[in-house]
Amino acid sequence: MIKRYSKEFGKKEKVLNYACQTYQLSRPNKVGTVMALIRECQPKSFKEWQKWYFENANTDGKTPSKITKESLGELGERLYIKIKEIAIPEWTEAFNQLTLQDCVDYIFNLTINRTYDGFLREKSVIEDNLAKEFPNIKFEESDPALDHAGDIDYIGWVGEKAFGIQIKSVTAKANFGNYSATERMRTSFDDFTKKYGGKVFIVYSIDDNIKNEEVIEQIAAEIKRLSK
Repeated sequence: MIKRYSKEFGKKEKVLNYACQTYQLSRPNKVGTVMALIRECQPKSFKEWQKWYFENANTDGKTPSKITKESLGELGERLYIKIKEIAIPEWTEAFNQLTLQDCVDYIFNLTINRTYDGFLREKSVIEDNLAKEFPNIKFEESDPALDHAGDIDYIGWVGEKAFGIQIKSVTAKANFGNYSATERMRTSFDDFTKKYGGKVFIVYSIDDNIKNEEVIEQIAAEIKRLSK
């Protein structure tokens, strides 16, 4: 039986996980690309991994900085403040206002309305934007049976090779530069590249418009590379 080193937080786990994800305190630009780091390390023990991490880990971004026990501690302090000063007051207000009808409407809206909105948005991003920009590329929906289907919405075929597209909805005021792929997604993207040869691109959309327009040039460069 494999020994587990992870600490259990009981009922507090959901609160900690929610706030950590919401305020992006465990992203690669804060703690480094941890799965890539541990694979590079190939530790034989927990002690070896911990020592290697603090010797080699840097934040992932344009201006990387050294990760230390102190910097992780600072992230923990920020998490505490976010929970105490923002999350708890917001949740308390929401709990006090919540009704049975809200719950019924939410489940219906999540299942029917949002699914349909997402379907239309994805179709429009591809058919009204990328397919017109690249008329010689065959775009098709990712096969739900494939391992990467949850992270890749469409595949663009360039001969026998292909690149992937993930479509993420953002609001007009959103700073999508703060978004970054999770470790699981990065692994999924890498697996896709190994199988199909092409990179995976994240397209941020507002309704049917592509917000990160520079991705079109990046896709064009990838098509050119795959065509060689």
